[in-house]
Amino acid sequence: MSALVHLPGGAGPATGATSAVPPRPARHRLLPYLLLLPGAAWLTVFFVVPLFQLAAVSLYDPTGSLATGYAMTWAFGNYPDAVAAYWPQFGRSFLYAGAACALGLLLGYPLAYAIARKAGRWRNVLLVCVVAPMFTSFLVRTLAWKTILSDHGALVGLLRDVHLLDADGRLLATPFAVVLGLTYNFLPFLVLPLYASLERLDPRLLEAAGDLYAGPVQAFRRVVLPLSRPGLVAGTLLFFIPASGDYINAELLGTPNEYMIGNVIDSAFLVRLDYPQGAALSFLLMAAVLAVVFNYLRRGTFQ
Repeated sequence: MSALVHLPGGAGPATGATSAVPPRPARHRLLPYLLLLPGAAWLTVFFVVPLFQLAAVSLYDPTGSLATGYAMTWAFGNYPDAVAAYWPQFGRSFLYAGAACALGLLLGYPLAYAIARKAGRWRNVLLVCVVAPMFTSFLVRTLAWKTILSDHGALVGLLRDVHLLDADGRLLATPFAVVLGLTYNFLPFLVLPLYASLERLDPRLLEAAGDLYAGPVQAFRRVVLPLSRPGLVAGTLLFFIPASGDYINAELLGTPNEYMIGNVIDSAFLVRLDYPQGAALSFLLMAAVLAVVFNYLRRGTFQ
């Protein structure tokens, strides 16, 4: 039954209590897109354009040089040549990044859980301690580890005294030192997303799990871990992606035997001045990282 509305001025009743919504002005409809313009322009100038330029450089004639110039010969052979020459460094990069990510999880998950659930009034202090190393330069932090792991340092001396290291054993210039440096430098990128997920965890869910006779391990496996999975995924990606392309840790804490693909790219651009090979290696690294990430997400990570 229609509602009757009496119009003013004796015009009689009219049906319907709602009136048509006037269309929004054109400037209001365009406002969201206008707000996107600065960010889109920034990404275009500083990401999309350099990306296409890098793609073009990777197809230059590899026999060229800065002195004679590079000719665009569409040399797609630069890609298989780069893989054939430096596949050990590619494998080493993902091996070290994966090992560091696993070690970071072993250290970072309990730390994030303790800060989120057990720290109480010390929570903010502990969060500052997590991010405080990032207030200094990445290079300075890595040089500090070079001092800590040096052959004449207190740590190596202690390990030799308790016979965990041989008399001529060392930590510096080993794969262990590179993985340790990667873990330390990128650990905050793993801890903070985990903390954000765990901090939102409703404690009543753990109480309910206890009421249903779930032990601590089962409650963690059935309640805490699934609910923290978004932070776990974000943290591992934020850790693994930059770690796989890093070159500072292998340069300062390792030897050429520990060099990663980032060291090769750095050398190609700044030492050997082989721009086509450096660009091809950069694109191959990007493609490999994207393949790993997509496979990681596709395997039911969010389920």
